[in-house]
Formats: sequence, structure tokens, C-alpha cells
Amino acid sequence: MKKWLIPLIIIVVFIFGLYSWAKNFNNKAVVFQEDAITTWSNVESAYQRRNDLIGNLLKTVQGAADFEKETLTQVIEARSKATSTTIDANNLTPENMAQFQQAQTGLNSALSKMLLVVERYPDLKSNANFLELQSQLEGTENRINVARDRFNEGVNNYNKHIKVFPNSMLAGMFHFSEMNRYKSNTGSENAPDVNFDFNKK
Repeated sequence: MKKWLIPLIIIVVFIFGLYSWAKNFNNKAVVFQEDAITTWSNVESAYQRRNDLIGNLLKTVQGAADFEKETLTQVIEARSKATSTTIDANNLTPENMAQFQQAQTGLNSALSKMLLVVERYPDLKSNANFLELQSQLEGTENRINVARDRFNEGVNNYNKHIKVFPNSMLAGMFHFSEMNRYKSNTGSENAPDVNFDFNKK
């Protein structure tokens, strides 16, 4: 065997090993990243369901002729603000997430206030449609919690993969950056608008 052949084989094996490592890192990072983005879609779906239910709940409550206009207006305005504050899974910056969380917190506060006011309306409290919607909202909150937890698990897997050594050396080269976890407790996404006629008797 020629003397130059052994170093050549070593170099080829080294390059192939380096290529395999880089390929495996990249492919696994892509899979983790896409899984996290998919779980974000599930979070949005849960918020969409919640916001649709809030719209139906508002219609039912508005049917009580003497229900406080101010309370309904606060929920409607907070819901409108929450639905107009959206996040792209590819742009989950701390600033975007803080803005999103602030809008969702406002909606949750307004909704909680409305549900407290309902206590003063015996007919509304016993309304079968209202009770069913309230029950579905409670179930949806559980769905949202599960969806958010799964999203954070997906982000956690991705972040650990790109941050551990020696993967961290390749992350920057392949343009993989840390994803932010979702921390908001409440929220809603892209539900259709609900119009109310408060002058209707």
C-alpha cells in the first residue's frame, strides 16, 4: 500500500464523519423545530375555540335586556384587542410574546368580571345555553393548558438539541437560534367578530 494512501483514507473518514455529524445535527434540529411550530398551531386552535365560545357567550348574555352595557363593552373591546394581537410561530420574540400576553390578560380580566356580574342575574344563571357555554369554556381552558405545555415541551427539546456541546458549534452556522417558550395563562386567536346592538329593546 502506498504511503500517501493511509493519510488520504484518514482524511476521507474524518470528512465523512464530520459530514454525518453535521447532517444528523441539522436534520434533527429541523424535526424538533417543525414539531414545535406544529404544536404552536395546536395552541392557536385551542385559543380559536375559546374565542368562538366567548363570542357565543356574549350573544347569550346580551340577550338579558338589562345586563350592564359597560361590562359587555369591556369584554367586546378586550376580545377585539386580543384577536388583533397575533404571533407567528417563526417570530416568537420575547417582545412579541409579552405584547400577546398583555392582550390575553386583558381579555381574561374582562371575561372574569362579566362572569361575576352574571351572579346578579338569576334568569341568566339558570339559562341552559349559558351554562353549557360556561362549561365548554372551562373545558377549553384545560385544552389550552395542555396545548401550551406540549408547545413548551417541543421548544425545550429543540433548544436543548441546539445548545448542548458540540451541537452549539453548528447551530450558528446553520442559522438555528433559541426559541422562546409560551408563558401566558389566557388568550385567544383570530376568532370572527361579534356585533352587538345595545339599542335593541
